[in-house]
Amino acid sequence: MKGLRGVIGRVRGWRRGWHERSKLQRIDLYTRVTLCSITWFFAVSWGLLPLGETLDQGPVAMALGGAFLAANIAQSVLSSRNLTPAFDDYRGTEPFPPGRLRLPAALQVLMTGLLLALAAVGGVKEEGLVLLVLDLPVAFAIPYVLIVPVRRFLLHAAAFSVAVVALLAAVGVPGGLLFGAAVSLVVVTLLVLVSARPSVWSLSVMWQAEEARDMQARLAVAEERLRFGRDMHDVLGRNLSVIALKSELAVELAQRGNPAAMDQMVEVQRIARASQQEVRDVVRGYREADLPTELMGAQGVLQAAGITCTVEGADGPAGIGAPAAVQAALGWVVREAATNVLRHGDPRHCWIRLARTRDAVVLKVENDGAGATRPLGGADDDGGGSGLAGLRVRLGALGGSFSAGAVGDDLFRVTATVPLTARPDTNGRLAPSPEPSAAPSVLPEER
Repeated sequence: MKGLRGVIGRVRGWRRGWHERSKLQRIDLYTRVTLCSITWFFAVSWGLLPLGETLDQGPVAMALGGAFLAANIAQSVLSSRNLTPAFDDYRGTEPFPPGRLRLPAALQVLMTGLLLALAAVGGVKEEGLVLLVLDLPVAFAIPYVLIVPVRRFLLHAAAFSVAVVALLAAVGVPGGLLFGAAVSLVVVTLLVLVSARPSVWSLSVMWQAEEARDMQARLAVAEERLRFGRDMHDVLGRNLSVIALKSELAVELAQRGNPAAMDQMVEVQRIARASQQEVRDVVRGYREADLPTELMGAQGVLQAAGITCTVEGADGPAGIGAPAAVQAALGWVVREAATNVLRHGDPRHCWIRLARTRDAVVLKVENDGAGATRPLGGADDDGGGSGLAGLRVRLGALGGSFSAGAVGDDLFRVTATVPLTARPDTNGRLAPSPEPSAAPSVLPEER
């Protein structure tokens, strides 16, 4: 019973690990497993089935067949281990260690010698010999084709094929089988070439595109930081200089007993409060989410990730003609919902719908593919994330409502309702309609 539970636990762990991978990571793993599977497919089919003939050909043939099988398995194991370094060498991230080819090359020579010995003693005949020749170079060739240029690979494969055919002729293999062996070597060389190189090339291009997107995102963040720094410098630089000069003047006047010092300090206070308001305006513009911009951004990002995104009800002026405060609140919902669609599940379609009632605006974001994993911050969230839960608090403060959860087995829906009377307070934060209090004299702490 414990053993069965352990197996089930491993299967669940593999399934969870698969769903936690990005789409590109899944493609990478699939490509590697496929190339490894080709090696083992040949080893257990064309490399194993013909050896059954050796059981009836005496102890010498049996010993040679067993040795060939053992060498073939060892070569397949080394091929699987060398595949990752070969991938890295092809992508240019890390060179392939030359020493790792020595043992596979020695095993390739050994397997060729054992095949010739089997042919000489009659251990395998006719089609069986051709199948063994077909399997002979596969395990060595799959990693090798990734670490050398195509022209060199073809030259080495041609030289190996000529040598094998010549040696088979030398041990007395008839002409018909020699022709079949030559065709088998040509076929397997082309098979390895067209299966390994294009697959890894496509994967390499996708990784480069992913790295380029990451770099573009980092540059965008850096550019935004520079913009924000420039805005803050423009806002505070001049005012702080004026405050410093007027403070020095007030000190000098106070030391002389001049009542004008009081006027200078009043002016300093006025400039300081004006600077506070300007900083709030900068921070508000930096943090505010614009609904039309967020809708276009979400649609573009999702479509770039291969997810079909449909936006409905956003064709009116400034989205749906709602007040700016309402649009800002819904912009945050669109941003967070799009992030969750990308990060959780395996969606293929996403629908964003806006509707306006008599006294509120309703936003619905739905996506399929949610059955594989529970989205972060959903209705059943137990604390693993705070994105959607934070929106619930934000909209609750506006007198609105927010819900997120699964609908059926495969659909996840986020619904946000914001009253049309919502408006920002003096600190730039969204609040219900009651009039805001006077601006505080101290800059509020960032939330």
